[in-house]
Amino acid sequence: MLERTVTTQFGDLVLVEEAGALAAVHWGRARQEATSALLEEAARQLTAYDQGTLEAFDLPLKIEGSAFQRAVCDAIYAIPFGETCTYGDIARSLGAPAQAVGQACGANPIPIIIPCHRVMGAKGLTGFSGAGGVETKVALLKHEKAGGFLI
Repeated sequence: MLERTVTTQFGDLVLVEEAGALAAVHWGRARQEATSALLEEAARQLTAYDQGTLEAFDLPLKIEGSAFQRAVCDAIYAIPFGETCTYGDIARSLGAPAQAVGQACGANPIPIIIPCHRVMGAKGLTGFSGAGGVETKVALLKHEKAGGFLI
């Protein structure tokens, strides 16, 4: 696995490449900085998103986990920039319980790029598993001018 750190307004993010695809994004610093064409492109796209000039990522992704985990990540990935949906919306589309969707959302290995911050509870804002918790979720939604009720 190769890792590269990218500094953003949302904190330092580690991009993790595995087998030619982006396998994880997490907050912190890379244990050992590396480079590859994929990591450089992922860093470029993440920086452009941070600067407000990119709304959709185009990177090869590797999502570990069950077929259900991958289906939830696919549904989250499809939420357009600046929009939100609920766990219930995704649950209905997959024929699954909202709680299971919430657990899969919380286990998203590639936050921001797979925009789990765009998923809300039935009654509005819910937690966020990234660094800074719900405050980071709010910052991401404000960055995208999503969730007008927050701004």
